[in-house]
Amino acid sequence: MSEITTGTSTGSTPGSGFPTRRRMLARTGALGVSIAFAGNLSELFAGTAAAHAPGHGGYGPLVPDPDGLLDLPEGFRYRVLSREGDPLRSGEGPVPSHHDGMCAFPGRGGRVHLVRNHENRATASLGVPTVEGLTYDPAGKGGCTALTLGPRGEVLSERVAIAGTAVNCAGGPTPWGTWLTCEETEDKAGTAGYAKDHGFVFEVDPADPRRSGAVPLTAMGRFQHEAVAVDPRRGVVYETEDAFQKPFGLFYRFLPEKPLGGPGSLRAGGRLQAMRVPGVPDLSSIQETGARFDGVEWVDVPDPQARRTPIRLQDFGPGGITHAQKLEGCYWGGRSVYFVSSFARSAEGSAADHHGQIWRYEPERRRLTLVIVFGPDTDVRLPGESPDNICLAPSGGLMVCEDGNGAQHVFGVTRRGEVYAMARNRHNIGTPEEPEWGEFAGVTFSPDGRTMYVNCYSPGTTFAVTGPWHR
Repeated sequence: MSEITTGTSTGSTPGSGFPTRRRMLARTGALGVSIAFAGNLSELFAGTAAAHAPGHGGYGPLVPDPDGLLDLPEGFRYRVLSREGDPLRSGEGPVPSHHDGMCAFPGRGGRVHLVRNHENRATASLGVPTVEGLTYDPAGKGGCTALTLGPRGEVLSERVAIAGTAVNCAGGPTPWGTWLTCEETEDKAGTAGYAKDHGFVFEVDPADPRRSGAVPLTAMGRFQHEAVAVDPRRGVVYETEDAFQKPFGLFYRFLPEKPLGGPGSLRAGGRLQAMRVPGVPDLSSIQETGARFDGVEWVDVPDPQARRTPIRLQDFGPGGITHAQKLEGCYWGGRSVYFVSSFARSAEGSAADHHGQIWRYEPERRRLTLVIVFGPDTDVRLPGESPDNICLAPSGGLMVCEDGNGAQHVFGVTRRGEVYAMARNRHNIGTPEEPEWGEFAGVTFSPDGRTMYVNCYSPGTTFAVTGPWHR
């Protein structure tokens, strides 16, 4: 049987500097919006470089941007690197829309390679231009673009990295320096005009996309992918599924035939498995931080290609399988993989409601622990709900892209549990009567930690934010 331990995490006591249950953490300036979460944040940084950096209480209140694009704390500044509709510097066509997941990779001579997803469906007006040798399905409007930045942050090139895919939402880097871009769809050939099946992971070489081409990694499964994280010691790839309807998505692991084999090695195939937490059919039913489940099981997926039945609907035998709503961000830290459930709503079929969870899985112990629970906010119509893309910050904390209602923020979370607003989107894509702001996505840092890159999903814009990060 699985061991279930509820209550706060060990060492999380009042006055220790770490949050306990339902601790109200911060107010974001004049908005008067509180964010609440429970758990011990130190778990999120175990074994990472950021764990050795001091926490801080933020950089001060946000200063309204006179240009109406991006509000930042005093001392910080931004540059717009790329906007949808502008010409790609390669001359291949316009910059595509719907900027989403992104990652920064080191290049030679102080250069930085940025790989950026475009979450375009077949109806998108600004799709990724098709390029010979880099296109999977000419009917697909999604894909990735790649920017190369010089030592001073200047854009040296911007080009198509992969085209003809669909709904490229998130992904993750590999230990050998490539990007795994994920299709958040399971549309088959003949649907929405597609000529090929979709719902796959593709590998993208940020320095030279033609070396990676447009080859689906079919053994990694065909489902509504969100993000991936790779165990740098064993080469196991963990994958989240953001399914829109009940039954909700699963948490997967892929056991490659050639673990840590370098660029292109994932094409050799492997085994896809789904996580089963005995006695827990829906992760949303777990509400207490510190809840721990030992003896997590991994069950082979009967049909990874989902030829007739979506994977989450397949028969996993006695005991079934464990589902969760809105499984999104995923990253590796120390000896564990962390993954985010952005929210759960019983009205939509979940076992219980929550405003965001972060789970930790320890492969060596086969142990799953609920380490952070977000919300509820003081007013769920305002910021502070639905964490989405997440990354470790060089200041010793997290940066979290908000995907909720109202004005949209990038929130920082320190190792001491303080929450602060790092950026606020001023893009109004609605009307003065009914304002609407595009969400943030793809937050990532340059290899030297001096620049934060982040996307505005709509209108698609990529920002580079510099300033006193180590203040």
